[in-house]
Amino acid sequence: QLQLVESGGGLVQPGGSLRLSCAASGFTLDKYAIAWFRQVPGKEREAISCANSVGGRANYGDSIKGRFTISRDNAKNTVYLQMSGLKPEDTAVYYCASKWGYVCSGSDDEYDYWGQGTQVTVSS
Repeated sequence: QLQLVESGGGLVQPGGSLRLSCAASGFTLDKYAIAWFRQVPGKEREAISCANSVGGRANYGDSIKGRFTISRDNAKNTVYLQMSGLKPEDTAVYYCASKWGYVCSGSDDEYDYWGQGTQVTVSS
């Protein structure tokens, strides 16, 4: 069974950091582009960042620029999202998703498999 599982979310104070993990099971990530999205209730899902299968990365939106970094460890079959300088507006459920091939996309309908999400809450 192909599965993505996110972890690492939680409650953090403004200015703090978290590292989210996206672990794959049932398939190997090395031939997939993996993206992180986030969603706030009542709003559309927002693309954050993507790491493709050949070492490339793409970031989406100015809100996370310079604060979030995506990385992948194919040996561990895991993709990470390092988040720093967190703000209350970063509060959301964060999802990882995969699509076959090396081309990243910020469009959620291009992704085939999704994790269940992990809640990130930034509050004092």
